[in-house]
Amino acid sequence: MAVIYFVFFFLILRFSVTLFNYLSRPFLPLSPKVYQDLVSILIPARNEAKNIIQLLESLQKQDYEQIEVIVLDDDSEDETHQVCIEFAKQDSRFRVEKGKPLVAGWLGKNYACHQLAALAKGKYFIFLDADEMVRPGLLQAAVHRMKTQKLDLLSLFTNQQMLGFGEKLVVPLMHYLLLNLLPLRLVRLSSNPSFSAASGQFMMFDAAHYAENQWHEQVKNRVVEDIEIMKQLKTAHGRAETLLANGLIYCRMYHSFGEAISGFSKNFLAGFAYSILGLFLYLFLVLIGPLAMAWFLGLNLTLLALALIALSRVMIALLSGQSVFWNLLLHPLQMLILLYVAVLSMQKYLTRTNTWKGRNIPSS
Repeated sequence: MAVIYFVFFFLILRFSVTLFNYLSRPFLPLSPKVYQDLVSILIPARNEAKNIIQLLESLQKQDYEQIEVIVLDDDSEDETHQVCIEFAKQDSRFRVEKGKPLVAGWLGKNYACHQLAALAKGKYFIFLDADEMVRPGLLQAAVHRMKTQKLDLLSLFTNQQMLGFGEKLVVPLMHYLLLNLLPLRLVRLSSNPSFSAASGQFMMFDAAHYAENQWHEQVKNRVVEDIEIMKQLKTAHGRAETLLANGLIYCRMYHSFGEAISGFSKNFLAGFAYSILGLFLYLFLVLIGPLAMAWFLGLNLTLLALALIALSRVMIALLSGQSVFWNLLLHPLQMLILLYVAVLSMQKYLTRTNTWKGRNIPSS
């Protein structure tokens, strides 16, 4: 019974974290001021011909004019380079560069970001993924936050677009894991590297601080480079913050169930520092534990546990701009998907068969 009560305690703890996140509202606030600092927007792109024009058009419509946008074509096998070249002819603030051949010991995205930083001239660097879309106000808000909080790094978790049923089964797991396990405000308020979270979909650096530390080089072979950079920056006594994007930046990460499973499983175990034991413990507490509680604790405590789970999903959906209805309805299936993703991630790690966009990802 001691194990069952520990599972129940862990459920209450996760609910408390979610409640803290909901009440503290960790959103990027809009800026009351107008800034003119040069911002370098840096986009690594590999086989993104179908997605990247939407991002470039949305950047062109930003209400922040002092930008340079650099796209690095990372050895694409499609028309990424050509479509970006054609777009850049319309606006002198945009340019396209060919990436260098991948160097041994580097992962592709990390090396692309490292090259982009060397090309940039802005006071701030913003690294974006090619499948995103930004809304007016984002850059002013981000620059304002960097200045007022004296940050070296600002990361945003973007609002996720999910058009297909398969996407709705998988993609919400990202915000579920984040907001159910980590009080997001503590990323800035605590200097402890254990309180680290970041999203590679939006990483904004003070350029001088980045040049001094060369963050992507420091994590050149890490799969979850965003979180590793956050940890190392905090270890080096840098100031960092991670917030929710507040509807200012959107991303459709995947276009099918298969894509989503492949994408999540490539780095799921890495998020647990490649600890299979740690992942098993988490899966037991989150998936097996509630079933055991229903068997041993009786109706009243079981109903309480279900209420805590449901309220957590409601709060997380509201924070992340997702559908409360779908996340409640699909919660049991999403938990099965979570188990499947975890098993697949462990299988890829143990068999060294992890790949992404045609490149092997080494096990760390």
